[in-house]
Amino acid sequence: MAEFRRIVLCADDYGLSPGVNRAIRDLLTRGRINATSVMMVTPAIDRAEADALASIKSQEPNIAIGLHVTLTAPFRPLTADYAPLRDGALLSIGQTLGAAMLRRLRSALIAAEIRAQIEKFTATFGAPPDYLDGHQHVQIFPQVRDAFLEVVSRDLPKAWVRQCGRVTPVTSRLSDRKGLLLDILSAGFRTRAARLGVRTNPAFAGSYDFHADPNFAVLFPRFLDGLPADSVVMCHPGFVDDMLKRLDPLTDLREREYAFFSAETFPKIMAANRVTLA
Repeated sequence: MAEFRRIVLCADDYGLSPGVNRAIRDLLTRGRINATSVMMVTPAIDRAEADALASIKSQEPNIAIGLHVTLTAPFRPLTADYAPLRDGALLSIGQTLGAAMLRRLRSALIAAEIRAQIEKFTATFGAPPDYLDGHQHVQIFPQVRDAFLEVVSRDLPKAWVRQCGRVTPVTSRLSDRKGLLLDILSAGFRTRAARLGVRTNPAFAGSYDFHADPNFAVLFPRFLDGLPADSVVMCHPGFVDDMLKRLDPLTDLREREYAFFSAETFPKIMAANRVTLA
Protein backbone atom coordinates (compact mmCIF):
# COMPACT_ATOMS: atom_id res chain seq x y z
CA MET A 1 0.00 0.00 0.00
CA ALA A 2 1.28 3.46 -0.92
CA GLU A 3 2.54 5.66 1.88
CA PHE A 4 0.73 8.83 2.83
CA ARG A 5 2.05 12.02 1.23
CA ARG A 6 2.09 15.21 3.27
CA ILE A 7 0.85 18.26 1.36
CA VAL A 8 0.40 21.94 2.15
CA LEU A 9 -3.27 22.87 1.91
CA CYS A 10 -3.12 26.65 1.85
CA ALA A 11 -6.03 29.04 2.25
CA ASP A 12 -5.21 32.25 0.43
CA ASP A 13 -6.37 35.79 1.23
CA TYR A 14 -6.29 36.03 5.03
CA GLY A 15 -6.86 39.71 5.74
CA LEU A 16 -9.25 40.26 2.84
CA SER A 17 -12.38 40.47 5.00
CA PRO A 18 -13.56 39.42 8.47
CA GLY A 19 -15.65 36.62 6.97
CA VAL A 20 -12.70 35.19 5.07
CA ASN A 21 -10.52 35.43 8.19
CA ARG A 22 -13.09 33.69 10.38
CA ALA A 23 -13.53 30.77 7.97
CA ILE A 24 -9.77 30.27 7.62
CA ARG A 25 -9.20 30.33 11.38
CA ASP A 26 -11.96 27.78 11.89
CA LEU A 27 -10.44 25.38 9.36
CA LEU A 28 -6.95 25.82 10.82
CA THR A 29 -8.23 25.12 14.33
CA ARG A 30 -10.01 21.98 13.14
CA GLY A 31 -6.97 20.69 11.26
CA ARG A 32 -8.66 20.85 7.87
CA ILE A 33 -5.98 23.11 6.37
CA ASN A 34 -2.38 23.66 7.48
CA ALA A 35 -1.36 27.00 5.96
CA THR A 36 -2.69 30.42 5.14
CA SER A 37 -1.28 33.34 3.13
CA VAL A 38 -1.79 36.79 4.63
CA MET A 39 -2.44 39.99 2.68
CA MET A 40 -0.87 43.04 4.34
CA VAL A 41 -2.48 45.81 2.25
CA THR A 42 -6.10 44.88 2.97
CA PRO A 43 -8.52 46.36 5.52
CA ALA A 44 -9.11 43.21 7.62
CA ILE A 45 -5.58 42.65 8.88
CA ASP A 46 -5.81 44.80 11.98
CA ARG A 47 -4.26 43.85 15.32
CA ALA A 48 -7.20 41.75 16.49
CA GLU A 49 -7.36 39.69 13.29
CA ALA A 50 -3.60 39.15 13.28
CA ASP A 51 -3.49 38.20 16.96
CA ALA A 52 -6.30 35.68 16.47
CA LEU A 53 -4.30 33.95 13.73
CA ALA A 54 -1.03 34.11 15.67
CA SER A 55 -2.75 32.51 18.65
CA ILE A 56 -3.67 29.47 16.56
CA LYS A 57 -0.09 29.10 15.33
CA SER A 58 1.22 29.31 18.90
CA GLN A 59 -0.86 26.24 19.72
CA GLU A 60 -0.15 24.43 16.44
CA PRO A 61 3.48 25.21 15.45
CA ASN A 62 3.25 23.08 12.30
CA ILE A 63 0.82 25.55 10.77
CA ALA A 64 2.55 27.74 8.19
CA ILE A 65 1.72 31.43 7.88
CA GLY A 66 2.97 33.09 4.71
CA LEU A 67 2.92 36.47 3.04
CA HIS A 68 0.48 36.85 0.14
CA VAL A 69 2.35 39.54 -1.79
CA THR A 70 -0.31 41.82 -3.28
CA LEU A 71 0.43 43.95 -6.34
CA THR A 72 -2.97 44.17 -8.06
CA ALA A 73 -6.21 46.15 -7.74
CA PRO A 74 -8.31 47.20 -5.97
CA PHE A 75 -5.68 47.60 -3.27
CA ARG A 76 -3.18 50.39 -2.67
CA PRO A 77 0.57 49.93 -2.19
CA LEU A 78 2.35 50.52 1.09
CA THR A 79 5.17 52.49 -0.56
CA ALA A 80 4.52 56.11 -1.50
CA ASP A 81 6.33 56.12 -4.85
CA TYR A 82 5.07 52.82 -6.30
CA ALA A 83 4.09 53.01 -9.97
CA PRO A 84 2.19 52.49 -12.16
CA LEU A 85 -1.09 53.21 -10.40
CA ARG A 86 -4.60 54.06 -11.52
CA ASP A 87 -6.51 56.51 -9.32
CA GLY A 88 -4.08 55.75 -6.52
CA ALA A 89 -4.66 52.00 -6.65
CA LEU A 90 -2.64 49.14 -8.09
CA LEU A 91 -3.39 48.04 -11.64
CA SER A 92 -5.79 45.18 -12.40
CA ILE A 93 -4.38 41.70 -12.87
CA GLY A 94 -4.75 41.96 -16.65
CA GLN A 95 -3.01 45.32 -16.77
CA THR A 96 -0.24 44.11 -14.47
CA LEU A 97 0.39 40.97 -16.50
CA GLY A 98 0.36 42.97 -19.73
CA ALA A 99 2.85 45.50 -18.40
CA ALA A 100 5.04 42.69 -17.09
CA MET A 101 5.04 40.83 -20.41
CA LEU A 102 6.05 44.04 -22.16
CA ARG A 103 8.65 44.72 -19.45
CA ARG A 104 7.15 48.09 -18.57
CA LEU A 105 7.33 47.62 -14.80
CA ARG A 106 10.12 49.02 -12.64
CA SER A 107 11.92 46.30 -10.70
CA ALA A 108 13.26 48.63 -8.02
CA LEU A 109 9.76 49.83 -7.15
CA ILE A 110 8.42 46.27 -7.07
CA ALA A 111 11.25 45.18 -4.78
CA ALA A 112 10.64 48.12 -2.44
CA GLU A 113 6.93 47.31 -2.20
CA ILE A 114 7.61 43.63 -1.52
CA ARG A 115 10.07 44.59 1.23
CA ALA A 116 7.49 46.93 2.74
CA GLN A 117 4.93 44.13 2.85
CA ILE A 118 7.49 41.77 4.40
CA GLU A 119 8.37 44.39 7.03
CA LYS A 120 4.71 44.97 7.89
CA PHE A 121 4.12 41.22 8.17
CA THR A 122 7.14 40.81 10.47
CA ALA A 123 6.13 43.74 12.64
CA THR A 124 2.55 42.47 12.85
CA PHE A 125 3.31 38.82 13.65
CA GLY A 126 6.62 39.23 15.46
CA ALA A 127 8.37 36.89 13.01
CA PRO A 128 9.05 36.74 9.27
CA PRO A 129 6.74 34.73 7.01
CA ASP A 130 7.30 30.98 6.73
CA TYR A 131 6.87 31.26 2.97
CA LEU A 132 5.81 33.76 0.30
CA ASP A 133 3.42 33.59 -2.62
CA GLY A 134 1.39 36.14 -4.56
CA HIS A 135 -2.21 37.29 -4.81
CA GLN A 136 -3.52 36.29 -8.26
CA HIS A 137 -0.19 34.49 -8.83
CA VAL A 138 1.59 37.80 -9.40
CA GLN A 139 4.87 36.41 -8.05
CA ILE A 140 5.42 34.36 -11.23
CA PHE A 141 4.86 37.25 -13.67
CA PRO A 142 7.89 38.38 -15.70
CA GLN A 143 9.80 41.22 -14.03
CA VAL A 144 7.85 40.68 -10.80
CA ARG A 145 9.42 37.25 -10.33
CA ASP A 146 12.94 38.68 -10.62
CA ALA A 147 12.33 41.31 -7.94
CA PHE A 148 10.37 38.85 -5.78
CA LEU A 149 13.07 36.17 -5.83
CA GLU A 150 15.93 38.63 -5.36
CA VAL A 151 14.25 40.02 -2.25
CA VAL A 152 13.56 36.56 -0.81
CA SER A 153 17.08 35.29 -1.51
CA ARG A 154 18.64 38.29 0.24
CA ASP A 155 16.19 39.02 3.03
CA LEU A 156 14.50 35.68 3.82
CA PRO A 157 16.87 32.87 2.80
CA LYS A 158 15.11 30.35 5.07
CA ALA A 159 11.68 30.89 3.50
CA TRP A 160 10.27 28.92 0.60
CA VAL A 161 8.18 30.35 -2.22
CA ARG A 162 5.21 29.08 -4.18
CA GLN A 163 5.57 28.08 -7.80
CA CYS A 164 2.38 27.20 -9.69
CA GLY A 165 3.42 24.43 -12.07
CA ARG A 166 1.34 21.24 -12.10
CA VAL A 167 2.06 17.54 -12.55
CA THR A 168 -0.97 16.82 -14.73
CA PRO A 169 -0.50 15.11 -18.13
CA VAL A 170 0.10 17.36 -21.14
CA THR A 171 -3.25 16.34 -22.65
CA SER A 172 -5.06 17.65 -19.56
CA ARG A 173 -3.03 20.84 -19.49
CA LEU A 174 -4.05 21.84 -23.00
CA SER A 175 -7.75 21.92 -22.04
CA ASP A 176 -7.09 24.32 -19.15
CA ARG A 177 -5.84 27.63 -20.51
CA LYS A 178 -5.47 29.23 -17.09
CA GLY A 179 -3.50 26.28 -15.77
CA LEU A 180 -1.36 26.19 -18.90
CA LEU A 181 -0.41 29.85 -18.45
CA LEU A 182 0.56 29.15 -14.84
CA ASP A 183 2.68 26.20 -16.01
CA ILE A 184 4.50 28.33 -18.56
CA LEU A 185 5.17 31.24 -16.20
CA SER A 186 6.23 28.87 -13.41
CA ALA A 187 8.92 27.24 -15.56
CA GLY A 188 10.91 30.46 -15.66
CA PHE A 189 10.15 31.14 -12.01
CA ARG A 190 11.54 27.75 -10.93
CA THR A 191 14.67 28.21 -13.02
CA ARG A 192 15.35 31.61 -11.50
CA ALA A 193 14.61 30.37 -7.98
CA ALA A 194 17.00 27.44 -8.35
CA ARG A 195 19.73 29.76 -9.58
CA LEU A 196 19.31 31.92 -6.47
CA GLY A 197 19.03 28.97 -4.09
CA VAL A 198 15.41 29.72 -3.15
CA ARG A 199 13.30 26.68 -2.27
CA THR A 200 10.03 26.02 -4.11
CA ASN A 201 7.22 23.50 -3.75
CA PRO A 202 7.58 20.53 -6.13
CA ALA A 203 4.07 20.86 -7.57
CA PHE A 204 0.93 22.94 -7.34
CA ALA A 205 -2.82 22.36 -7.63
CA GLY A 206 -6.08 24.11 -6.82
CA SER A 207 -6.60 26.34 -9.83
CA TYR A 208 -9.99 26.15 -11.53
CA ASP A 209 -12.43 28.34 -13.43
CA PHE A 210 -13.95 30.59 -10.80
CA HIS A 211 -16.56 31.80 -13.31
CA ALA A 212 -18.01 28.33 -13.87
CA ASP A 213 -20.30 26.39 -11.54
CA PRO A 214 -17.83 23.81 -10.22
CA ASN A 215 -18.54 20.81 -8.03
CA PHE A 216 -15.67 21.13 -5.57
CA ALA A 217 -16.19 17.61 -4.23
CA VAL A 218 -15.41 16.35 -7.74
CA LEU A 219 -12.57 18.81 -8.39
CA PHE A 220 -10.59 18.33 -5.20
CA PRO A 221 -9.69 14.63 -5.63
CA ARG A 222 -8.38 15.52 -9.09
CA PHE A 223 -6.06 18.09 -7.49
CA LEU A 224 -4.54 15.32 -5.37
CA ASP A 225 -3.94 12.89 -8.24
CA GLY A 226 -0.21 12.27 -8.65
CA LEU A 227 0.89 15.08 -6.32
CA PRO A 228 4.31 14.47 -4.77
CA ALA A 229 4.92 15.13 -1.09
CA ASP A 230 5.24 18.78 -0.03
CA SER A 231 3.14 20.02 -2.94
CA VAL A 232 0.86 23.02 -2.42
CA VAL A 233 -2.89 22.89 -2.98
CA MET A 234 -4.44 26.36 -3.03
CA CYS A 235 -7.93 27.05 -1.72
CA HIS A 236 -10.14 30.06 -0.97
CA PRO A 237 -12.60 29.32 1.85
CA GLY A 238 -14.55 32.16 3.39
CA PHE A 239 -17.85 33.56 4.58
CA VAL A 240 -19.40 36.26 2.41
CA ASP A 241 -19.68 39.66 4.05
CA ASP A 242 -20.09 43.23 2.81
CA MET A 243 -16.36 43.91 2.77
CA LEU A 244 -15.69 40.86 0.61
CA LYS A 245 -18.42 41.91 -1.83
CA ARG A 246 -16.77 45.32 -2.20
CA LEU A 247 -13.25 44.03 -2.70
CA ASP A 248 -13.35 40.73 -4.58
CA PRO A 249 -15.50 38.99 -7.22
CA LEU A 250 -14.92 35.55 -5.64
CA THR A 251 -17.75 35.34 -3.09
CA ASP A 252 -20.20 32.41 -3.01
CA LEU A 253 -17.54 29.95 -4.18
CA ARG A 254 -15.64 30.69 -0.98
CA GLU A 255 -18.58 29.46 1.07
CA ARG A 256 -18.80 26.32 -1.09
CA GLU A 257 -15.14 25.60 -0.46
CA TYR A 258 -15.57 26.18 3.26
CA ALA A 259 -18.51 23.78 3.33
CA PHE A 260 -16.44 21.13 1.55
CA PHE A 261 -13.44 21.39 3.87
CA SER A 262 -15.57 21.50 7.02
CA ALA A 263 -17.69 18.46 6.07
CA GLU A 264 -17.04 15.05 7.58
CA THR A 265 -16.45 13.61 4.11
CA PHE A 266 -13.29 15.67 3.63
CA PRO A 267 -10.96 13.58 5.87
CA LYS A 268 -12.24 10.46 4.12
CA ILE A 269 -11.33 11.92 0.71
CA MET A 270 -7.86 12.75 1.98
CA ALA A 271 -7.36 9.24 3.35
CA ALA A 272 -8.67 7.60 0.18
CA ASN A 273 -6.08 9.53 -1.80
CA ARG A 274 -3.29 8.70 0.68
CA VAL A 275 -2.73 12.36 1.51
CA THR A 276 -2.24 13.96 4.93
CA LEU A 277 -1.63 17.40 6.42
CA ALA A 278 0.31 16.10 9.42
